[in-house]
Amino acid sequence: MTIRHAYPADLDALDKLEQQCFPPEEAATRAAFSQRLAVFPEHFWIAEENGEIVACVNGCVSDAPLLQDEMFEDAGLHNEQGAWQMLFGVETHPVVQGKGYASALMRQMIEDARAQGRRGVVLTCKQELLDFYRRFGFENEGISASQHGGAVWYDMRLRF
Repeated sequence: MTIRHAYPADLDALDKLEQQCFPPEEAATRAAFSQRLAVFPEHFWIAEENGEIVACVNGCVSDAPLLQDEMFEDAGLHNEQGAWQMLFGVETHPVVQGKGYASALMRQMIEDARAQGRRGVVLTCKQELLDFYRRFGFENEGISASQHGGAVWYDMRLRF
C-alpha cells in the first residue's frame, strides 16, 4: 500500500469511490470534489494498491469548533492556518473493506494534523462508526446539529 496526497487528475477515481461508499443523499458531488482538489489537495490522504485508489480520507481545515454542513460544498471555507482538521469522509472500496486501509489513512492524517500544529481533528459519524473512531482516541460529543443527507450524526473530536 502507498499513501499519498491527491492530485487534480484523481478526480474521476475519487468521485467513483465516493459514489460507491455513500448513499446519493450523503455523497459529495463531483463538483464539490473538484473544488476540494483545487483548494486543499494536501488534505486528501489516498491509499493506493497496485496503482489503484482503494481508500481516501479528506477534509478542510478550519477554526470552527464543529464540522458545519456548508463545509461539504464550499471549499472556500478552508483555512490552512485553522486550528482543526475537519474530516469529511473516510471511504474504502467495498471489495477491500476490513483490510486496514482506512485505519492506515486515519493514522497518517492524525500524524500529519499533529505535525501541522492543529489542535486536533473533528468529524461527524453515524452511530455504527462510533467505536471505529474511538480506537483513534476520538471522543463522542453527542448528537450533531448536522442535517447532512437527512441522517443522524454524532460530533466526534480528537484533541492533541
